[in-house]
Amino acid sequence: MARQTSRSKPNRVRGENSDSGLGFEPDPGADWRHFEELELSPYLEAALEEFGAHGYHGGSVRAIANRVGVTLPTLYYHHGSKQDLLVTLLMGSMHDILVRCRHALAESGDQPEDQVAHIVECFTLYMTHRRRLAFLDGEVRNLEPENRERYIAQRNELSVMLRNVVEDGIADGVFHTPHPAEAVRAVVSMCQAVAVWYRPEGPLSEAEVAQRYVALALDILVFRRDGQ
Repeated sequence: MARQTSRSKPNRVRGENSDSGLGFEPDPGADWRHFEELELSPYLEAALEEFGAHGYHGGSVRAIANRVGVTLPTLYYHHGSKQDLLVTLLMGSMHDILVRCRHALAESGDQPEDQVAHIVECFTLYMTHRRRLAFLDGEVRNLEPENRERYIAQRNELSVMLRNVVEDGIADGVFHTPHPAEAVRAVVSMCQAVAVWYRPEGPLSEAEVAQRYVALALDILVFRRDGQ
């Protein structure tokens, strides 16, 4: 039986129907590099602002309701708790990352280095364009156990996607890292950290940051083809 690898892509992007409607943006399709301005509901926008300013524990449901200009019962009618607001923000953001990265991988071709480049570019672009949402990943420690388990399972899918590609590249002799598991963790952590420091008014555009991180990722994986 032929080995199933990340290069054996189906005609349909994996998961595109199973979790549709759970994110905050339309499925970008092949246009995964393009980001429209994100429009959250007033409740989620207020929660995102409150958590960003004061953290999950420091933020209050009353302050979120005040930001929207509604009473507490009205807020609780739409979101039953502060935990529900955090879960919705984190899960919606992770859904959108995964949908984009699946499209990026699907159009990357058969070379492992191109597949890594597309995944890392996509992930980094998300960290820059959606940095307020991406920054919330640090609040995962405040999720209740069942919610944390659900979120981490989704987050791990991105690592598995990248690890499968890296294993293909090692088998093909184009990646030469002696520590593939640690290398993948390093690449994912490196990309996640972009949301902490990136500012659009800085010297680099989102696309320039993404391309630099692609080069760094390939260096971490010790990429070289024969003759290089």
